[in-house]
Amino acid sequence: RLLLRRQITMAEEERQSKRSRPSQVAVSGETPRDEKIIDGAAMAKQIREEIAAETPALFTKLGRAPGLAVVIVGERRDSQTYVRNKVKACAECGIVSTKIELPESTTQDALIKAVRTLNADEAIDGILVQLPLPSHITESEVLDEIALAKDVDGFHPSNLGLLAKRNRTPHAVPCTPLAVMEMLSRSQVRVQGSSAVVIGRSDIVGVPVHTTTHCNTWQRT
Repeated sequence: RLLLRRQITMAEEERQSKRSRPSQVAVSGETPRDEKIIDGAAMAKQIREEIAAETPALFTKLGRAPGLAVVIVGERRDSQTYVRNKVKACAECGIVSTKIELPESTTQDALIKAVRTLNADEAIDGILVQLPLPSHITESEVLDEIALAKDVDGFHPSNLGLLAKRNRTPHAVPCTPLAVMEMLSRSQVRVQGSSAVVIGRSDIVGVPVHTTTHCNTWQRT
C-alpha cells in the first residue's frame, strides 16, 4: 500500500510539474521554443488580398480576367459548401468562376464530356472537379481527362509525378499540402530536417501531403 501511495504521489507531482512549465515544442535541430499558433483565416485573407492586387496585371496580359471552372456532381452538403467557398474566394480575388452543376445521376461519359468542353474553352484557365464523385463514377478516369495545364487541384498523375521528382515543378500542387507549406513559410517555421507526421493516406490529402513534405526534406512518418 505504501508503494502504491508513493507511485500515485509521484504521478501527481509529475502532472503538476508539467502544468507549471511553459508550453513548448521542440523542432529537430533546434532548441525548444514557445508554441506558436498560426492564424490560417487571417493568412488566407491576406493571400486573397495579394492575389486581388495581382489580378489586373493578368487581365492586361490575357485581355480578360483569369477563369476557374468548378464541376460538382450531386447535392452533397459538404461539397456544396466547399464549392460555395471557392466561388466566394474567386469573387474576392477578381477571378471569374464558372460553376457546372450536374445531377447525381450523371453518367461518367457525360461528366468526361463536360471536362473536355472546359479543356477546349480558352476563357477557362483552371478546372476543378469537386470530390468525392458518386460511386458509379471512377474518379481517376475523370481526373485523367483534365488538361494538365488546367489541373488546378494537382491530382493528374503527371502533376503528382512531377511533385515527387526532385528539381521538377508541377503545373499545380494539391491545395492542402501547398497551404500547409505556405503557412509554415509565412510563419518563418524552419522545416528542413524536421519530423512530420501525416495521419491518413487519402488521395486528396494524405498522399499529397506526404509527397510534399518528402520533397521539402522533412523526416516523415
